[in-house]
Amino acid sequence: MPDTGSPLTPSLAPPGAPPQALATVRNRTFDEIAVGDSASIERTLSKEDIELFAVLSGDANPQHLDADFAASTRFHGVIAQGMLSGALVSAVLGTRLPGPGTIYLGQTLKFLAPVRIGDRLRVSVTVSARDEAKKHLTLACTCVNQDGTTVLDGEAEVLAPTERIERLRTTLPEVHISVGNDGMRRLLEHVRSLGRLCVAVVHPCDALSLGGVLDARAAGLIEPVLVGPRARIEAAAQESGLDISGIAIEDTPHSHAAAARAVELVLQGRVQALMKGSLHTDELMGAVVASQGGLRTKRRVSHCYLMQTPAYPRPFIITDAAINIAPTLADKADIVRNAIDLAHAIGVAQPRVAILAAVETVNAAMPATLDAAALCKMADRGQITGALLDGPLAFDNAVSIAAARTKGIVSEVAGRADILVVPDLESGNMLAKQLEFLGGAASAGIVLGARVPIVLTSRADARDTRLASCAVAVLLAHHYQEAPL
Repeated sequence: MPDTGSPLTPSLAPPGAPPQALATVRNRTFDEIAVGDSASIERTLSKEDIELFAVLSGDANPQHLDADFAASTRFHGVIAQGMLSGALVSAVLGTRLPGPGTIYLGQTLKFLAPVRIGDRLRVSVTVSARDEAKKHLTLACTCVNQDGTTVLDGEAEVLAPTERIERLRTTLPEVHISVGNDGMRRLLEHVRSLGRLCVAVVHPCDALSLGGVLDARAAGLIEPVLVGPRARIEAAAQESGLDISGIAIEDTPHSHAAAARAVELVLQGRVQALMKGSLHTDELMGAVVASQGGLRTKRRVSHCYLMQTPAYPRPFIITDAAINIAPTLADKADIVRNAIDLAHAIGVAQPRVAILAAVETVNAAMPATLDAAALCKMADRGQITGALLDGPLAFDNAVSIAAARTKGIVSEVAGRADILVVPDLESGNMLAKQLEFLGGAASAGIVLGARVPIVLTSRADARDTRLASCAVAVLLAHHYQEAPL
């Protein structure tokens, strides 16, 4: 059974061992060990193994932690620290041969080939000499990958135990690596230099909407124009103790009129973005879609979540999780194009786009896989540009290099996706909300495909989400000035 524990203390039983071997750990005394005896363990190396070893050792070499940097090196990708393989040798000695009670005296190692994420390593030790007087053992040590390549060899000297030891196997703690996330701070620092964006906030008639507006204004992101019934807006501000003095208000009788008036302000050039207040999304987007005079573009409107989670090394985009319920192939092509525009706006020159499905193979009975294959062919023919596309990819293959390698997927996108294109709104919405509420992801929501960015926040969104969404709108507005749709 393969080990799934810490790289420093693997805890698997020998292949073919009875179930009780999984529950106990036992040693072999010096007198029970002969020259030629051997033991081994196997482990598939994960990104988390490398990160955990870096935390323990303090080895922050970007060759081991930064995929983009590592791609430019002689190894063309992330490799494990050499001593991580050495730690696996220690695990064999401490748990197998001789096992508990062993005292490590010395070790020599030669690192012969790089070890990569997804490699299946077999680490073996073989007794080569015994010192009866001192109870010392010398063991030859090797580590071989799934291709039969020896990546490490060496020799260990240990003091073997002389008494039998058998103990219940200790359950290893579950360790999760949390990557420092200062994305919000860096995003705000970057966009402040671009100046305030004039934004029409549509029907902000509750405390949440007004509070978000004031936060974004105080952060130097936006100069708001409140569009809606003046009496209701002022009453909501007074009840909540919010000061909206000095902020322009466009008085309208109700939410439908507010949406229509906000669109007019865009067409008149008075504002450069729209922001949803306390009205329904359908009301705002209906006014955008129905606008006459050029707010719509040739593309279909779609929504993007820009997310960052501690479990993934870079920000990524999920689309579409809020507007297009069951997108057609043509819709998905525009959804992809819009997401590529957002990636470019945040500084990703050639984003990797993973077209998600339940499986990574094309299946005629699963329309999402057919759409994925067609989108990739459209990219091959120049119908979608500015990015690398691959699909269908299951979610694990899109975000995990190890998972992709296990399934034999060779791809520049797999394991390093910047954009995740979901099959439909339901799957995308559930994925984004799970990452946010269970995965600790920070997020921002934005609508693309119109001539101006549209901030589409939810009543459940946190303050940071609202601020981040406004910051992304500032970036997009400046991007549209340079590359209009």
